[in-house]
Amino acid sequence: MTDWSAPRTPKGQISRVPHLPGLDGLRAIAVVAVMIYHANKNWLHGGFLGVEVFFVISGYLITLLLIAEHERSGYVDLKQFWLRRFRRLLPALFVMLALLMVYLALFKPEARGRTRGDILAGVGYISNWFQIWVGAGYTASEAFAPLRHLWSLAVEEQFYLVWPLVMVAILRRGRSQLPRVALWLFGVAVGIALLTAFLYVPGDIDSSCSPEAHHGYWLVGERCISINDTLYLSTITRAGGLMLGAAFAMVWRPIAIMRSPMRDRGRQLDVLAVIGVLGLAFLVWSIHLADPALTMLTGSRFDPWLFRGGIFLTGILTLFVIAAVTHQRAMAGVLLGNPVLSWVGTRSYGLYLYHWPIYQIIRQEAGKTLTLWQFLLAMLVAGALTEASYRFVEMPIRKGAIGQWLRGDRHRPSRAAAARRRQLAALGVVGVMVTGWAGVSIAMAPNECVGTVECASELGQQAIDEANSTTTTTVTDGTTAATEPGATLDPSASTVPGETVAPTVPGATVAPETTLTPETTVPVADRPPLAIGESVMLGAAPQLQVGGFVVNADESRQGETTAEIVGQYRASGQIGKTIVIQVGTNGPVSQETYDKIMGFLPAAEVEHVIFLTVAAPRDWIEPNNAIIWSLQGKYPNVKVLDWAGFVVSGQVPGLAGDGIHLGTAAAKQWYANYIFDFMGRRDLVLPLPE
Repeated sequence: MTDWSAPRTPKGQISRVPHLPGLDGLRAIAVVAVMIYHANKNWLHGGFLGVEVFFVISGYLITLLLIAEHERSGYVDLKQFWLRRFRRLLPALFVMLALLMVYLALFKPEARGRTRGDILAGVGYISNWFQIWVGAGYTASEAFAPLRHLWSLAVEEQFYLVWPLVMVAILRRGRSQLPRVALWLFGVAVGIALLTAFLYVPGDIDSSCSPEAHHGYWLVGERCISINDTLYLSTITRAGGLMLGAAFAMVWRPIAIMRSPMRDRGRQLDVLAVIGVLGLAFLVWSIHLADPALTMLTGSRFDPWLFRGGIFLTGILTLFVIAAVTHQRAMAGVLLGNPVLSWVGTRSYGLYLYHWPIYQIIRQEAGKTLTLWQFLLAMLVAGALTEASYRFVEMPIRKGAIGQWLRGDRHRPSRAAAARRRQLAALGVVGVMVTGWAGVSIAMAPNECVGTVECASELGQQAIDEANSTTTTTVTDGTTAATEPGATLDPSASTVPGETVAPTVPGATVAPETTLTPETTVPVADRPPLAIGESVMLGAAPQLQVGGFVVNADESRQGETTAEIVGQYRASGQIGKTIVIQVGTNGPVSQETYDKIMGFLPAAEVEHVIFLTVAAPRDWIEPNNAIIWSLQGKYPNVKVLDWAGFVVSGQVPGLAGDGIHLGTAAAKQWYANYIFDFMGRRDLVLPLPE
């Protein structure tokens, strides 16, 4: 029950903050929505809005506490305020980080280096800015990201550090000025919402960025900063909810309300609470953070309704509910303050801390959805850890147990109590030693790739780079000149006096009807087969190279880029009798683009042009494959391999979790074997690795 007893010291205090179970219930609803969204966003598209509910509640309660302290004592003790916040937040955070570090050191050593920065950012409560800077936004799909959720705690902690200083300055002008200040704070929240709407970038935004192609990014030196991720994560653009809560605290103090004409408006406030709850339910059901891009595989399309009023509206609806649950005569506080929701709400901080790392340990990869049974298992583990943390870490420290021990406030214990203390002390020493060992191992760990797709792409790119550094082109007199496939050939670099080779301009296209044959060239029959493709082919680059292929593959490659690269190879005289092409996974490719590619590969010069169909859960895949299949009826030298058919039928072993890329050595060899077998080179077909 809410404590509505009359204030005691000083007499007549109206800003005292009673226990408000209804707010605990609102916290419970918010944290459950967030946990459901994090488990499987298809279950609750806008569950992430629960974080904004937390921001508004925090702004309201912290401001109310500061006003109450000033009214009670005439000043705000900043040291004690910050000490209380640290005792409330830091112990549970440090325990969670310690457990995670031990897990990384024992069971996930390859992720130690990649997680090191997240751990340091979490300790310093700057996770949101760290994620913005390194490009690990809320929608990014790294292989293992156990601390991504700390961004919101960083926003709140930064607020706790700065806002008391602001409130001290405000309160020095007198509490009578608070209603006017509340209007200014509401205006600040509106301004933040307008700024967010103005800066928001609509449409498809690629996950990769370069100085030449940076739609949706700010360029800071050579670093790309995602605009929409910044709008979602930054303390500045997320301060709107905190300001709404703070403004409301200045005009809606629970004790003062019960001494005003509003004391008899409980039923009207219940109606307001219903509007607020139903409105929040509609938003969390209908608003998305980001959906897959419509024109590219690796991109995102952020929801315009979220950035153009959705976050602000969430804050307003939260105020509706707060107004009701903090009123003595409204039923909303009783309903939301029921024992179940109150229990969850009082432990919402621990549930938020622990649920995300547990999710990541279960699924091993950000972006994967949990099944219902995995979600229930995660909730059981998170609930147990949260309760243990609440009882044995958070509450004892909040009640000053450590301070009492340090001051010597202790009596001679019984033998049983002394034995328990020795056991706890020994356990503590072991815990510190294990955590220290884990911390050192993480500090010394190399920054390695994590995840099958990332590692496959990294190994493929390394193999291509090594091949490029040693590739040589034989000229007509038998001498050799080192070249990089697809790179510009410099006429002055010819090793034969008086002879030149026709140059190409990187990124330029060559008209299909133009014949560009270098004056110095390798005979067509002696040129190695060429493979040009995207990230799927990139994963199998080492296996294709074993079969004698020159491989040019890259992540996120689109159709036009592929056509340009084929044109460059044609102009530099590096296309032999056979070329394998896979393009169309990363976005729509037009008939004109495929025809442009074939314009560089006339049947009189290139005997075999092998296209692989593409596979991905995207709308453009079927139209692209239809065009690919039509090419073999249009061009006599084209043959089509049905890679998509084998993927869909489940015949490819060891695909990555996304069902698109090559996840294991067996999948990579299967891909290469498929091409070798089609070419009639059974001597190149190797057994699949176990």
